[in-house]
Amino acid sequence: MDLAPTEKVVLGSIAFSIFWVLAVFPAVPFLPIGRTAGSLLGAMLMVIFRVITPDQAYDAIDLSILGLLFGTMVVSVYLEQADMFKYLGVLLSWKSKGAKDLLCRICVVSAISSALFTNDTSCVVLTEFVLKIARQNNVPPHPFLLALASSANIGSSATSIGNPQNLVIAIQSSLSFGEFLLGLLPAMLVGVFVNALILLCMYWRLLSIEKDEEHTLDEVISEEDSASHRFSPAAMSNPTASNSQELNPVLEPLITWSSSSSNGSIIHTETLRNRVSSKQSNLQGTLSGGIELTRNSSASEEGVGGDDFPQPREEDFHYRRLAKSALNGSDEKVNVDEGDPVPVQPLEENEMSAKPWKRQLWKTRVYLVTIGMLIALLVGLNMSWTTLTAALALVVLDFKDAQPCLQKVSYSLLIFFCGMFITVDGFNSTGIPSTLWNLTEPHARINHVEGIVVLTLVILVLSNVASNVPTVILLGARVAESAAMISKGQEKRAWLILAWVSTVAGNLSLMGSAANLIVCEQARRSRFYGYTLSFWSHLKFGVPSTLIVTAIGLLLIRG
Repeated sequence: MDLAPTEKVVLGSIAFSIFWVLAVFPAVPFLPIGRTAGSLLGAMLMVIFRVITPDQAYDAIDLSILGLLFGTMVVSVYLEQADMFKYLGVLLSWKSKGAKDLLCRICVVSAISSALFTNDTSCVVLTEFVLKIARQNNVPPHPFLLALASSANIGSSATSIGNPQNLVIAIQSSLSFGEFLLGLLPAMLVGVFVNALILLCMYWRLLSIEKDEEHTLDEVISEEDSASHRFSPAAMSNPTASNSQELNPVLEPLITWSSSSSNGSIIHTETLRNRVSSKQSNLQGTLSGGIELTRNSSASEEGVGGDDFPQPREEDFHYRRLAKSALNGSDEKVNVDEGDPVPVQPLEENEMSAKPWKRQLWKTRVYLVTIGMLIALLVGLNMSWTTLTAALALVVLDFKDAQPCLQKVSYSLLIFFCGMFITVDGFNSTGIPSTLWNLTEPHARINHVEGIVVLTLVILVLSNVASNVPTVILLGARVAESAAMISKGQEKRAWLILAWVSTVAGNLSLMGSAANLIVCEQARRSRFYGYTLSFWSHLKFGVPSTLIVTAIGLLLIRG
C-alpha cells in the first residue's frame, strides 16, 4: 500500500500519536483522561480528520473479538464466585517446604490459571494470596510478585483465551483452540520452567535466609516508610497516599490501648514496630482488649441510657468485624469510615450458608459449564459463540438477577478495544505501517535465523513502546502474508511466533503488560500486606528473563 496524501498522513499520525501517548501514559499531566477515553479520542479524531469515514470506523470494530472477550470475563466472574481462585490460593501453601517451593508453586499455578482464565484475572485474584504467603513465611514479597506476573504472561501465551492479543490472533488467523494450544504448549511449559529457574538464581540467597522476626520487621518498616518515594507507573492512573498512610487509619482503632486514670482517659498508641511485630497468638488478646476498652470508653463518654447497658455504636460494629477478619486471615476489605452504613448480609447468601449443599451444587454447575466450554473450544467450535454460550448458561443456571455479576465485567476494556480498532485502522489507511514494513520485510522472513531475530526484535520493541495488542493488529496480517509466500505451514508458524513474542515481551518492563500493572497496583493497595513493586526491581529481572525465555520458546515453535 502506497502512502496516502500528505494531509491524511499528517492528521492520521497526529490522531494515532495522541492515542499512543494516552495508552502508554494514561495520566499524562496535560491530558489525564486515561486509556479508555484516550482510545475513543483517537478514534473520534480519525473520523473528524476524515482519515476514515464513519462507515469504515464501524466496520473496523471486530465484534467476534469483543464477544470472545466479554464471554471470557463473565465466565471468570462466576469462577471467582465459585471459589476457584480461593482453591488455587490454598494450593499455593498446602504442605509447603519453604520459600523456594512456594516460588515454584506460584509460577505453576499462575501459568495454568492464566492459560484458562486470562492473565489479568489470575493476577487480580492471586496477588493478595501471594502477599499473605510471603508475610506468613517472613520473606520479601517481590520475588513472589515477579513470579506471579511473569508466569501469568508466559502461561497465557498457550491458549487463544489467555490474553487479549491472543484473542485477536486467533480470530484473524482462524487458528482453532487446539492448534493454538499444541503449537505453543511446549514453549509455554519450558518457558515457565526457565523463568522459575531465573528467579531462583537471582533470589537464591534471599530465599535461603531464615529471617528472624526482628529482621523481617526492619524490612517491612523500611518498605512502608519509603513507599511514597518509589516509582510506580500504576500510581499514575490513580494517585493515592502511600501504603503506610492507607494502613494507619485501619490499624489505629484496633491497636490503640485505652486506660482510665483519675484525670480522665489516656490514649497510648504503640509504635509501628510494635504494631507490626505483634504475633498472631497475642493479636487476638490485643484486639479483643482494644475493642473491649474502646467499647467501655465509649460507654463512659456517651453515658448509659434507660437500661443498665450502653448503646452500641456503629463504629464498634466495624472494629469487631475488622478484628474478626484479621484474626481469621480473611481477605475481606472492611470500610471503617464513620459515615458508612452497617452492611447487611444479603438474603440469598444467608440461604446459601444455611444450606451448604445448595452452594456446593451451584459451584459444581459452574465448574461443569466451564469444562464444557473448554471441550467445545478444543474440538474447534466458534470461540466467540462458545464463550458467550457458556456465559449465558451460567447466568441462567444461577437463577437470579445477573446484574451484580455483569457489573464486574470490565466494560472500559471493551470500549478501549473499540476505540483502538478504529484508531489502528485509520493509521493503517495512511500507508505508514505498510511502508515501514516493506523496508523491514526482506530482513524479517522466518525461513532463516536472521529473519526470525529481526522479526523478534521488532515485536519486542513495538510491544513495549506501543503495547502488545496494537502491535499485533498492526503487524499480524503483514507478517502472515509474508510467511504465506514461503509456505502454508510457515504462515501458521508466523502467527504463533507473533503470539509468543508479543506475550512474553510483556515481562520486559513493568509497563510491558496490563498483568504487571495489575500486580503492582493490587500489591500497593493491599490493606494488610501492602508492598510497592518498583520499576527497577522489575526491570532487573525482566530484561534477562524476557530475552532468554523468548529465545528458548522460538526454538520449540513449529508450523
